[in-house]
Amino acid sequence: MSGVPTIWFVRHGQTDWNAEGRLQGHRDTDLNATGLAHAAEAAERLRRIAGAELPTADYVASPLTRTRRTMEILRAGIGLPTGGYRADMRLREIGFGAWEGRTWTEIRRRDPAGAAARDRDRWGYQPRGEGAESYAMVEARVEEVVAELRRPTVMVAHGGVARALLVIAGHLDIYAAPRLGIRQGSILVIEPGGWRWA
Repeated sequence: MSGVPTIWFVRHGQTDWNAEGRLQGHRDTDLNATGLAHAAEAAERLRRIAGAELPTADYVASPLTRTRRTMEILRAGIGLPTGGYRADMRLREIGFGAWEGRTWTEIRRRDPAGAAARDRDRWGYQPRGEGAESYAMVEARVEEVVAELRRPTVMVAHGGVARALLVIAGHLDIYAAPRLGIRQGSILVIEPGGWRWA
C-alpha cells in the first residue's frame, strides 16, 4: 500500500440486525438509536485524531443507508456539510446471498455443509444465492477504490470492507483478516506503515 494516503476507516453504527446477530450484507438497513450514538461518538474521536486534516480530506462511503447515515452524522459532528461526500458501490458490504437476514446459529442449522466449507476457507468461500460473494471478491473491488485515492480519506463502510483493506495494505493475511472483530462505530487508521484502532 505504499503511496496510498492515510485512510480513517469508520464502520457504520449499529442496526437492529447487528444487535440481533443477523448478517446484513447487501440488505439496506438503517441505524438504530445505539447506531446513531455510535456515529456521533465516532465524529468526536475522528476530530481528536485527525482534526486539522479533516477539512481537506476526501470522504467516501458505501451507498447503503446505514453507512450514508453514519457519514452524514459524522460530517455534521466535525462541522462539515452533511452532503459533501461520495458514495461508491464498490464499498458495499460482502454479499451473503441466501444467508442474509440469518444468524450464524440459523445458518449452521440450515446449511451445515456451507457453514463448514466457509470455516475451512473464510477468504475464498462464496455462499449460494443471488449477490453472494467471497472476501476475495470484496478485496478485488475495494482494491480498485484504494488505487484511486489521492489524499487522506475518511471512509465509512462495513466490517468486510475493513478486512479487505487490511489485506490490501499488507497488514493482515487472508487467514487473520476474516477473524478480526470490528465493532460498530469503531475507527481504524490505516497507513502505509501500519494500522491501529482510534
